Amino acid sequence: MTLSSLLIIIFAASAVAYFLGHTRSQQIAKPAGGIRSLAALPSYYATMVGLWALIPSLLLVFLWLALDGSIIASLVKSSLPAEAKQLSPESLGLVLSQVENVASGIGSVESIGIEYRPAIERLQNLNAISAKAMPILSLCALAVGLLLGLRAVRADNNARYSVEKVFNATLFICSSIAIFTTFGIVFSVLFESIAFFQKVPITEFLFGTHWSPQIAIRADQAGASGSFGVIPLIVGTLLISFIALLIAVPIGLMSAIYLSEYASRRVRGFVKPTLEILAGVPTVVYGFFAALTVAPAIRQYGDAARDWGAENGIDWLANLAVSSESALAAGIVMGVMIIPFVSSLSDDVINAVPQSLRDGSFGLGATQSETIKRVIFPAALPGIVGGVLLAASRAIGETMIVVMAAGLAANLTVNPLEAVTTVTVQIVTLLVGDQEFDSAKTLAAFALGLFLFLITLFLNVIALRVVKKYREQYD
Repeated sequence: MTLSSLLIIIFAASAVAYFLGHTRSQQIAKPAGGIRSLAALPSYYATMVGLWALIPSLLLVFLWLALDGSIIASLVKSSLPAEAKQLSPESLGLVLSQVENVASGIGSVESIGIEYRPAIERLQNLNAISAKAMPILSLCALAVGLLLGLRAVRADNNARYSVEKVFNATLFICSSIAIFTTFGIVFSVLFESIAFFQKVPITEFLFGTHWSPQIAIRADQAGASGSFGVIPLIVGTLLISFIALLIAVPIGLMSAIYLSEYASRRVRGFVKPTLEILAGVPTVVYGFFAALTVAPAIRQYGDAARDWGAENGIDWLANLAVSSESALAAGIVMGVMIIPFVSSLSDDVINAVPQSLRDGSFGLGATQSETIKRVIFPAALPGIVGGVLLAASRAIGETMIVVMAAGLAANLTVNPLEAVTTVTVQIVTLLVGDQEFDSAKTLAAFALGLFLFLITLFLNVIALRVVKKYREQYD
């Protein structure tokens, strides 16, 4: 029996247990004077019986899947030849992988040695026993849980408390998983960053103005400078993000004000979904648009402006240089991409402002534009700040558009017409290479990730302070 079939049977049996619990509660209620004689509604008893059947069987399946492989591997190790047991953990793991391949039909016994036949046969027997035992034991657990659940259906047993405890525990576990996952990500990045700073001084990383993480693989290799100054990456990230926000925030905010305050229902019903289509376009499509349309157009207009400046004796235009890959092209397209984030969130927040604030402003003689500027916008400011922060996070974390439109050159410049790169692009570049994992080049990606995490955290703290200040004022 496959795992998917077993899960379908378990959930189907739990649904049957739900109806059995509902029927059982009604049978108990009839002789005692109806449902009012029960300590809880029949739906709570039914849910309790369904949970009694579902939780033990699912828990057994998950524990079996989590522990089955390690237990079988430890049992198979005892059947390995004596020389295999003396190998290092890495070599022993490779041997066990070969035994697993042969046991599953990939390769032959002769390919690894006849002396491994007992281990292969034992592995096959243990896998067969495990495949048969898991469905049987899980269904037995389901049956036992069903019987215990039906026994718990009593008129004096308030099933609502049991059901709420289970759901509270489930919610707590889900929230704990999210929290522990966050801590796991932070600590994993932190530990690898510490390993990087043991190889590269933190002062060089934070204050260096040159980024060239080309560590030599051989002693005679040329062109491997090994410079890890993060300032060019930060400047490039902030430059592209600033251009994107300079486009997205005004357009998105103005469109949100128009849709929520001025547009008719018919216009709003057409424009808002059309605007939000931009959020569903894949970033690689934006990257192609930036690389094939926007960047060449900027280069063409730049060349035309340079020629015009040379003809008219304008030195700064005559010396204008526009790169084929520029921060301006990436920033413009990225700004178009994040317009829906600003517009949609701002529109929802503006619509959530109580109508009484508008009516009070109109009653005092304010015009609609004055009401928007002095009443609605300040009241909606916390949500608007949240939308802008979401757009900024999207801009800072974008990779594909920057790769295709801005390039990979880590230039320290604030000229939007030159090629720059960002932190996220370099993280991807560093983790896709031929260096060892513990090399400074690879570990630099984790240091960049930690630095980007701290920048995002700083922005979130500022946003929370703004939201808290104005929320207290307009609540």
